Amino acid sequence: MNIAQSIAIVVPWTVWLLYWIATSKQVKETVRKEASASRTLQSIPLIAGGALIVLPDFSAAAWSFDWHSFAAPQFAGVAVLLAGLAFSVWARLHLGTNWSVSVTLKEDHELVRSGPYGVVRHPIYTGCLLALVGAALIGMEWRGALGLLLIFASLAYKVRVEESWLTGHFGRAYAQYQRDVAALIPGLF
Repeated sequence: MNIAQSIAIVVPWTVWLLYWIATSKQVKETVRKEASASRTLQSIPLIAGGALIVLPDFSAAAWSFDWHSFAAPQFAGVAVLLAGLAFSVWARLHLGTNWSVSVTLKEDHELVRSGPYGVVRHPIYTGCLLALVGAALIGMEWRGALGLLLIFASLAYKVRVEESWLTGHFGRAYAQYQRDVAALIPGLF
């Protein structure tokens, strides 16, 4: 992967991250938050996977700015990346003040089942995974697939923690939601 491909990945993710930061304070008060050790355990494969997907090779040629390396797979990757980020933003907007970056329970936490939450229980994660598939397509390297596996493992762990909390908080309503809607990938997981 060269620097042009890395830029095609990093720029949309940076815009997404700026939106996430700008809206991070518009949430309800937190009443319970994930322990830092659990958060760290989830973050390590997330960071390693992201680096595998995003960073250019360490060869001199990879650092030359070459837009000619873009072909149909890279343009498809950009489209998938943008679609995934848009899906996660839609989910973030739909979740509203119940959102947080880490696993938390909010004051007057609500169980949201509409919009993207009617498609998957964790649409922000699904959207991010889809965006990362697009990023891996842009890079077209084996390490992108490895990065995706690491990030999926990280999010699967986070889903387990979050689902445990939500089941404890919402009880039967959340158990029914689990039966009705897939966690991350409809029909698979």
